[in-house]
Amino acid sequence: MATGTSDLRADCAGCAGLCCVALPFARSADFAIDKDAGEPCLHLERDFRCEIHAELRPRGFPGCAVFDCFGAGQQVTQVTFAGTDWQGMPHVAGPMYAAFAAMRQLHEMLWYLGDALNRPAARAIHDDLRLQRERIERLTSGSPDALLEVDVAGVRADVNPLLLRTSALVRRGTPAQDLRGRDLIGARLRGANLRGADLRGAHLIGADLAGADLRLADLVGADLRGADVAGADLGDTLFLTQAQANAARGDAATALPDALDRPRHWLT
Repeated sequence: MATGTSDLRADCAGCAGLCCVALPFARSADFAIDKDAGEPCLHLERDFRCEIHAELRPRGFPGCAVFDCFGAGQQVTQVTFAGTDWQGMPHVAGPMYAAFAAMRQLHEMLWYLGDALNRPAARAIHDDLRLQRERIERLTSGSPDALLEVDVAGVRADVNPLLLRTSALVRRGTPAQDLRGRDLIGARLRGANLRGADLRGAHLIGADLAGADLRLADLVGADLRGADVAGADLGDTLFLTQAQANAARGDAATALPDALDRPRHWLT
């Protein structure tokens, strides 16, 4: 994605700590505590900063380190609610949390559409992709009431066929293995040729993908938690998100798309 990604990157400085309040935590390997939706995390400070941000993983919060809102937090805080926040104006808390949930899904779709529009192989459907992107951009700039009325599931149902067509066009001519939704937890795939594989919704938790070729593989919804992608080539994967990269374990030799940041924990 050469353009249009800056607004789809989380900017915590412009957000009212929405992910630390609106979302629930369940005590697990991902979170050290239980927290109900709408309850501020005990580590959230008054200025909406996380007091343990630099130590999330060792303190038992890898789920927070992995999470990415696609820029929904600052959009809701600065645009939808014009800079107001749930702390200073408690009456907006409920609508703000609901808007955040909807906005994150809309921004995720914009991320995928941006990826699709940067694929020359999908040029035949670029006009349709642009129409959907423009439609969603209008929805994300609406009022709080308008945003809460958006049928997010319906929008996703309109976008998904275009993403599937993009995937088919881009992966045409590759081995294109069909591994959709496959249980590949802990699978030994070191050095595997997965170029052009359909891995939509695949369960790759803890899989060994070190040195694997994942160019043009479709990774929509694939669970990469703890997957070893050291030295793997993900440089041209389809629909890879920052959250998926954050969840995996890579290194300096792992190739990533230009639109993604190399996770800090990969370098330690």
